[in-house]
Amino acid sequence: MGIKENDQRYIAHTYARFDVVLTHGKGCRVYDENEKEYLDLTAGIGVNALGYADDAWVQAVASQAATLPHVSNLYYSQPDSDVAELLCERCGFTNMFFANSGAEANEGAIKVARKYSSDHYGFGRHEIITLVNSFHGRTITALSATGQDHFHQHFDPFTPGFVHAVANDIADLKSKVSKRTCAVMLEMIQGEGGVLPLEPAFVSAVAELCRERDILLIVDEVQTGIGRCGTLYAYEQYGIHPDIVTTAKGLGNGLPIGGVLLSEKVSDTFHPGDHGTTFGGNPIACAGACVVLKRMDEAFLNAVQKKGAYVEQRLSKMPHVVQVNGLGLMRGVVLDGVTARDVVAACIEKGVLLLTAKDKLRLLPPLTITLEELKEAMDVMEAVLTQIA
Repeated sequence: MGIKENDQRYIAHTYARFDVVLTHGKGCRVYDENEKEYLDLTAGIGVNALGYADDAWVQAVASQAATLPHVSNLYYSQPDSDVAELLCERCGFTNMFFANSGAEANEGAIKVARKYSSDHYGFGRHEIITLVNSFHGRTITALSATGQDHFHQHFDPFTPGFVHAVANDIADLKSKVSKRTCAVMLEMIQGEGGVLPLEPAFVSAVAELCRERDILLIVDEVQTGIGRCGTLYAYEQYGIHPDIVTTAKGLGNGLPIGGVLLSEKVSDTFHPGDHGTTFGGNPIACAGACVVLKRMDEAFLNAVQKKGAYVEQRLSKMPHVVQVNGLGLMRGVVLDGVTARDVVAACIEKGVLLLTAKDKLRLLPPLTITLEELKEAMDVMEAVLTQIA
């Protein structure tokens, strides 16, 4: 039985896969079972920040696997403390804890916010305001936090305590604040919601409101973080410093890892027994994360911004393109007269992998992609958009 037949037989159908079997990759290129080459503008949905099989990452991961692949959080080990130091010192947070995914990190952030409020204000101050069109993960509580009605089906009862406000409408958000509010949770760019950036004035107003009322500000940087938008975290471009930041995806460059960064205000909220994770802070994942973080210097991030500007400039001139959204190498493309999925399918045929976000094209290439590789991919996309009906 072949790979696709095995998949159909033994793996539950939770994804509608494209008809491609990928077997190996290097840099920004990946290959299928027939050795057809694809230029990847997906990076495993924003995960492979350094591309495929980065030499330093492979060496660090392999070395750690041969030394100490896993140790429970009942003991100390070096890799997780190294990642925590790199993130906290660079971003100005007091401490952090680890998770295994973005959804799990967001669940942890929600727990911190509710416990902080319970500790300081008592019972009943537990509501978290999120935004309409947001996406925070697929666990039951993360789905409850997600501000998209079509996710709130089939899995009742959903976790209570979430209120959804309209993005970029500060009056609507203020109207949702009550004596029950403990936190506001934002994505700087609504990724799964269509790659829609928040307006700086709205973000500033939310941050000010949170400061005035001791409401915690949580920023979900699962997709926007780790250099994706041209700074280590996208919130840096908005002039704010959140109380809590969640991170995942690109941090592991292919291995499962997530984290929750905590400001001084909330740094002592959790005590032993309040939270835990068997695999969080796994030494192999953290060894790889150290390589990723050390690569994200000023020159690297400036290059991401330059490459993002090139992508925006090229895309905006292509047929059927109405608008290009996003920051850095996180881009959404509004189309007219063609469907995003048809464009993705046509580009696959021509050796370029793309994503969708609702009815838009979405580009999340490895951050290490070169301008020459981007030109190659843009040429393919332009040819497809010129030819497609």
